[in-house]
Amino acid sequence: MMSEHAEPLVFAAPPAVTLPVFGTNARFPVRRIFCVGRNYADHGIEMGGDPTREPPFFFTKPADSLVESGATIPYPPATQDFHFEGELVVALGKGGTDVTEAEAPALVWGHAAGNDLTRRDLQAEAKAMRRPWDMSKGFDRSAVIGLIHPGATLPDGVLRLTVDGTVRQETRLSMMIWDVAGIIAHLSRLVTLAPGDLIYTGTPAGVGALQRGQTCTVSVDGLSPASVTIA
Repeated sequence: MMSEHAEPLVFAAPPAVTLPVFGTNARFPVRRIFCVGRNYADHGIEMGGDPTREPPFFFTKPADSLVESGATIPYPPATQDFHFEGELVVALGKGGTDVTEAEAPALVWGHAAGNDLTRRDLQAEAKAMRRPWDMSKGFDRSAVIGLIHPGATLPDGVLRLTVDGTVRQETRLSMMIWDVAGIIAHLSRLVTLAPGDLIYTGTPAGVGALQRGQTCTVSVDGLSPASVTIA
């Protein structure tokens, strides 16, 4: 349990993780990152899954794995199959547990474009051995994100990912199996949600490998892009 007293720390606490917000110099404080697996039927099929509307499943990334748009990052270690996954990200400004789908929009503070970078070979190995995905999904600099745009709702629009200007993924947000309200409601039955939580809502078909020197950009209608270059 966390202490309520201000005892001295044995070493300096890590800096708080915060993200830029569109239209202001105020920043969004990040608490946790949750990610939804296989939330578009076409991606479920390409990954060998059943595209029917089974309950969503989740994995996590560390908050300090976030990468702001425009950054250049190194090709990660321990992989030879480094993949992009373009996604819509939901930023929560309120928390709750056992939230209904009708109540869920009230928890949303804003939205952003994001990229769930993945060491696909490590993920495939983990799946085959029935092991956790942590090292394939939650490694350093694995969560690219654009500016957070305030607003509880986001109209249906196009999600698009390009690599060096060539379109590699494209879909409409309405093609998600579980919409934002459904994702929040289900997740709130598993954990107590809190302000500062981010939810990466899943990727459509077309995931693929990134190479050194390439620039990958995720865009969502109405939001700022999330771009990253691989050194």
